[in-house]
Amino acid sequence: MKAVVQRVKGAKLYCEGKLVSEIGYGLVVFFGVAKGDERSAADILAKKISNLRIFPDENGKSNLSVKDVNGEILAVSQFTLIGDVSHGNRPGFSYAEEPIAANDMYEYFLTALLANGIKPKKGVFGGDMTIEQINDGPFTIIYDI
Repeated sequence: MKAVVQRVKGAKLYCEGKLVSEIGYGLVVFFGVAKGDERSAADILAKKISNLRIFPDENGKSNLSVKDVNGEILAVSQFTLIGDVSHGNRPGFSYAEEPIAANDMYEYFLTALLANGIKPKKGVFGGDMTIEQINDGPFTIIYDI
């Protein structure tokens, strides 16, 4: 299971030209599921992201979580995070979870974020999405659990 977490000033997600989700200050989380990933990993990831201290405090030190700043999370399923580029120039996706199981894990991850005090906005699983985001920093963290 992998996640790329980016601190943003705002983000909008479109699918087929229609606005689906929008957040203000917070995090965009790109979430990928590999074959064999378990719900316990999604629980750990949701807890870590919910408590990740990458927002500045009054002294400018990265000391606050998305919850501390009343920020939002846009969680986007992205199977390409599981792409294997160790051979050749074209990524292989044989390690990515099958769509039905991956969608179930994505929905579970959203529920795990909710259990950690975050009401996430979401993307469209399997959709061809366009995402506009204003990165803040930039500040990007990569999780591989």
